[in-house]
Amino acid sequence: MRHGFKSPWILIILLVIGGLIGTLLGQTLGQYLPILKTCFQPIGLEPTTINLVVLTITFGLIIKINVASIVGFLLALFIYFRL
Repeated sequence: MRHGFKSPWILIILLVIGGLIGTLLGQTLGQYLPILKTCFQPIGLEPTTINLVVLTITFGLIIKINVASIVGFLLALFIYFRL
C-alpha cells in the first residue's frame, strides 16, 4: 500500500462525521448506557451580531461534546490514519 499525502480536509470531514454519528448513538443508546450521554462544558463563541446598517453579520460556534462523540472522534482518527 502507498501512504501518500493526506488532505487535512479529509480529516476535518471524518471528524465531523464521527462526532455526529457518535452524538447520535449517544443520544440513542444513552437510555441503556447513561455514561454515553454524559456531556462536558460547551466550548466556543456565542453567536455575535454585527449590524452595518446595509449588512448584518452573525457568527458563532459552540461545540457540545459528550462521551459518545469523543468515541466517534477517536474512530474517525483511526480511519484517517488507516487510509
